[in-house]
Amino acid sequence: MMTVRALLFDTFGTVVDWRGGLISSLDEWGKARGIAADWPRLVDAWRMAYPPSLQRVRTGEREWAVLDVLQLESLQKLALELGIIGLDDAAADEMVRMWHELPPWPDSVAGLQRLRTRYVIAPLSNGHVALLVRMAKTAGLPWDAIFGADVFRHYKPDPETYLGASAFLGCQPDEVMLVASHPSDLDAAAKCGLRTCYVSRPLEYGAGRVVEAIPKPGHFDLMVDGLEELASELGC
Repeated sequence: MMTVRALLFDTFGTVVDWRGGLISSLDEWGKARGIAADWPRLVDAWRMAYPPSLQRVRTGEREWAVLDVLQLESLQKLALELGIIGLDDAAADEMVRMWHELPPWPDSVAGLQRLRTRYVIAPLSNGHVALLVRMAKTAGLPWDAIFGADVFRHYKPDPETYLGASAFLGCQPDEVMLVASHPSDLDAAAKCGLRTCYVSRPLEYGAGRVVEAIPKPGHFDLMVDGLEELASELGC
């Protein structure tokens, strides 16, 4: 790993707890607004609408739009399907902005702080820069740089994201490691020549729920149970 100079991090699920954070925020928000719903069901459906909405942009079926716009479109459709009453435009906007203020996993901030002592660290996310800046402020994420999809006008797993972030950091692809809890993201990065680290987040989609199969040992350069373990593996 001596050739690695920079670490790029998937953010939703790898660094922050989107599911737990959204359910908690929506429960509190709904009570204050008098809006009742099965929030876990909505959050799970909202997250499952995420890949298809990105794919429509990636294939050219839909014109470029930042994640907030795509999330709003998905939410409006799901609210109708799930019969959620009382979601005017202002309420829907508030719900979308909850994605900007998700809580970090317990090991994330301490792990990133350790890793930053030796490596350049930055998110490489399908979120946009404004979202990621706000998230960094609220969650205390100590990034050196921020790469959102709007920097490249491409969503992962398009090669432009992995290669573009590496180039911005002045690195060759094999000098950069992508750290992610999603094997498909890591596989795409590896095809572009990046090093890879799989982070196990068994609670990302809820206890006992697996969306992507756990990779076999040795499939990626490193496999860890959290960012503090990664810091120890890399000598930080």
